[in-house]
Amino acid sequence: QVRLVESGGGLVQAGGSLRLSCATSGRTFSSYAMGWFRQAPGKEREFVGAISWSGASTYYADLKGRFAISRDNAKNTVYLQMNSLKPEDTAVYYCAAAPEIATHLNDYDYWGQGTQVTVSS
Repeated sequence: QVRLVESGGGLVQAGGSLRLSCATSGRTFSSYAMGWFRQAPGKEREFVGAISWSGASTYYADLKGRFAISRDNAKNTVYLQMNSLKPEDTAVYYCAAAPEIATHLNDYDYWGQGTQVTVSS
């Protein structure tokens, strides 16, 4: 069993920054690729980015340059740094674990509860 807990969400002004954390427990953290997804009101859950066990990362094309994923295997934690935030970034953000790096939500086996990010105009 792998348990994931997101934190760091909140209210931020447009143009500001926020750093989300995902703490893991259970099976060895370094055995999994980690992904971030988000779901805005009335929309489907969408891919944000992912990072492999070795630290290689991939991003949704429109977010590359503003968002960055990192992981600290010693702390069993993955991070999502979000810069230059826009109102359209408002969503519930989820972290998830997969056997290999992937972009589709169905490829992920474990999910956190989500953390709300709200960007004001």
